[in-house]
Amino acid sequence: MPEIAEKDLPQNLKALWLKGLSAIQTNNLAYAISLLQAVVKDAPGFLDGRKALRSCEIQLVGPPKKKGGLFGIQTGGVGMMKLASQAKKDPAGTLPLIEKELEKEPYNEAAAELLFDIFMKLELHDSAAFALETIRKGCPENAKLMHKLAEFYLTHNQPLTASEVYNDIIKHHPADSAAIKGSKDASARASMQKQKWDENTDMRALIRNQAEMEELERASRTGLTKEQLEERRDRIIEKYNADPNHLLTVKDLAAIYEQLEDWENARTFYEWAHTLSNGDVALATKAGHMKDRAADAHLKQLEASAAADPDNEELQAALAAHRAERMAIVVEEAKKRVEVNPTDPQLRFELGSAYYNAGDYSAAIPQLQQATRSPHIRTKVLLLLGRTFKAKGMFDLSIKQLSDAIADLHAMDNTKKEVLYEKGIIHDEMGDKVNALECFKQIYEVDYGYRDVAQRVESSYH
Repeated sequence: MPEIAEKDLPQNLKALWLKGLSAIQTNNLAYAISLLQAVVKDAPGFLDGRKALRSCEIQLVGPPKKKGGLFGIQTGGVGMMKLASQAKKDPAGTLPLIEKELEKEPYNEAAAELLFDIFMKLELHDSAAFALETIRKGCPENAKLMHKLAEFYLTHNQPLTASEVYNDIIKHHPADSAAIKGSKDASARASMQKQKWDENTDMRALIRNQAEMEELERASRTGLTKEQLEERRDRIIEKYNADPNHLLTVKDLAAIYEQLEDWENARTFYEWAHTLSNGDVALATKAGHMKDRAADAHLKQLEASAAADPDNEELQAALAAHRAERMAIVVEEAKKRVEVNPTDPQLRFELGSAYYNAGDYSAAIPQLQQATRSPHIRTKVLLLLGRTFKAKGMFDLSIKQLSDAIADLHAMDNTKKEVLYEKGIIHDEMGDKVNALECFKQIYEVDYGYRDVAQRVESSYH
């Protein structure tokens, strides 16, 4: 069974595919999922459709639920056992049933492994890799499946990618000797592949490359002083100068600059890594964040100078102008990120936050409302949405958002205290002393020293 592209779809499926893309653009994810399920059911080799389907499911369901299990290994329950048995008899016919399971839990490890096995039987190798790459993204601590993915890449003559997978395993399981050895061996194979070495090539050079890779892995797993980081940076720069187009070296260099808080250089090398990766969205996002950090650092320096010389009108005016310019840039950068990936709730939240900080509350509201669809960030989105309605004087709507946030919180952690305090302040501004005091008392019962709740609660008894 061959893997196919959009141009190979029959006309009826192409129409469904285009409808699905349109639904994604309008953020109608549930409808998009139903359309894409139908497409991949009749065209199981259409990988782009499966990727779009999984992306929609992840947006709706949110991050994976953390479960127990040695080395992240989990079982899939009775339902998956039945599907595994059915797959032996009818591999292709079982695919839609597995996709239904993934619709409910896109990071279902047992379902992803079964999907991988079926695709391998059907010789849909790119689809097989994608099944486990999803787990690598959401559940990278699952050593069993990550080893399986690394072995797949080695078998298919992709040692560099296999080395990256092994390095991911080591991050979560530093004592995994098989991953450590696999990383070194895969890196050596990648070097041989790149330089077209054969078995008769100078092995001393090969061993030296392995030693360097091992040193880099060891350094990445341990805390380093600034001096040690700078030494490592200098060694990576030497490798970069020898080959500026080596993606792993560029990513290492970007990461080391980030650790050194050299934001400008980190941004430069993340951008170059993005170019070398043929458009890795995660690297582009990293570059954008480094740009933000650099601008924030410059703003803090200016604020410190202005605070030290409050009578300097020129300096104060420069600070005000820079703040306004910075806010405008943050909004524009956040808008660009949303335009690239409009279904990402985290990017919607960042845009809503940018609008809020710029004082454009009306523009912030629709962005934040879309971001509430992600359970992973829902609480902090509702908190900011409550503050946004408060800033517009819409106290009843603000109370509603904060109440929804509290309903999602169970433990009295710092987040719940912050939401309760904000709600109490709004009740107080509305003249609702009873409900305001109730919010403050809930905090007072567990944290006497939180802000001014002790004074507010105790004064009510006099």
